[in-house]
Amino acid sequence: MNSVVFKGESVVLIDSNFRKFILCIKDKTDKFKGIGVFNPISLEGKKYGELIEIGNKNFWILKPSLMDNLNALKRNAQIILPRDAAHIIINCSIESGNNIVEAGIGSGSLSIVLATMIKPNGKLFSYDIRKDFLEHALKNIEMANLSDYVSTKLKDVTTGIDEKNLDAVIIDIPNPWDVIEHAWKSLKIGGYFCSFSPLISQVEQTVKKLRKQNFIEINTIENIQRELIITDYGTRPSFNMLGHTGYLTFARKIL
Repeated sequence: MNSVVFKGESVVLIDSNFRKFILCIKDKTDKFKGIGVFNPISLEGKKYGELIEIGNKNFWILKPSLMDNLNALKRNAQIILPRDAAHIIINCSIESGNNIVEAGIGSGSLSIVLATMIKPNGKLFSYDIRKDFLEHALKNIEMANLSDYVSTKLKDVTTGIDEKNLDAVIIDIPNPWDVIEHAWKSLKIGGYFCSFSPLISQVEQTVKKLRKQNFIEINTIENIQRELIITDYGTRPSFNMLGHTGYLTFARKIL
């Protein structure tokens, strides 16, 4: 990674309260919430990791991490959280060079995670039936500098998947069982199917359909995560724990 900021890159500015602001380095003066009015191009040539002053405020300047990009996401739909995205990455063996289809793009949170994992030679094909969701998600993907690795499609994935020889098909729609036959036809041998479902009744119907197709290693998990609050006086669990998000169902294609 380069040690200084270049034009066209995205950076994250972190203030003394550890609030984060992601900006694209371009020559355009604007008003930025939490920062003020300034031209981001003035950051060109600054060293990553140094403390800089903008107006009367101080910020550390760093390269945005994957978590920074997810935290900066502008939402217009429920997102797949990092804790669930991590299990998708591991259980679907997502890596650089993979070709993946996802359906139900939402705000693009999982798209950003997947595109980060498959670059620079992989491709993500994102299906959704809502044009406004696709347009909104693309703005978030562009802010994360990942547009080159994502192709969107305004199409109902239950009517078919155009791409073949895929490494994974990842579904976040109310009726994932209607995609299973299409997924099997489009996956390479050993490729993975994954569905995210908030209701156990959805999981039951999905698993029944998977068992009728040539899939093995069918497995469903629920991921519960709890943050710990550590102070000088002791440690306790966070009172703001988010429990259930959804169920993840995985399966692998065979002949």
